[in-house]
Amino acid sequence: MKPGTWPASPVHVQKGRVSTLPFCRPDGHNAQSDAMRENQLTRPAVTVATIVVHDGAFLLVEEETRDGVRLNQPAGHLEAGETLVDAAVRETLEETGYRVAPTALVGIYRWQATATGATFIRFAFAGDVVAHEAHRTLDRGILRVLWLPYDDLVAHRDRHRSPLVLRCVDDYRAGLRRPLDLVTEM
Repeated sequence: MKPGTWPASPVHVQKGRVSTLPFCRPDGHNAQSDAMRENQLTRPAVTVATIVVHDGAFLLVEEETRDGVRLNQPAGHLEAGETLVDAAVRETLEETGYRVAPTALVGIYRWQATATGATFIRFAFAGDVVAHEAHRTLDRGILRVLWLPYDDLVAHRDRHRSPLVLRCVDDYRAGLRRPLDLVTEM
């Protein structure tokens, strides 16, 4: 083995000693401190969104953000222990009062916000309405629920929360649908 290179396995050899501990490297490098530094790095946020269409109009929310009032699909962050599909169903219900049944994965998107540098990985799902809880209290920050035709959505693109809003709808309109089991949950 060349100096400075390490085998793919976690076994490290130093003068006849073998260690399977990742932080015991013979060059004195401490992998544990690497792991601690890695935890301090900003990681992409995993988010979900749901594309729901009824009578030619798309389900959206008008929400208060640090950039003012913006339009978005029902969307939010994946929570620990939750599947992506469950997150999409939960976020749609919490933000709109609509219960949905996801039917397909529209796409997986990576976007970096120019203002903050934050990176988002969005899983966008298509879904059908199965029920409406009209009296449900919506998430904090949600001002109202809207059904917008495509032309109105395009006309208000300056109010979109991110470029993902229109891109996901355009992909949906282009017929992009992947099976829900494309993402393996373990």
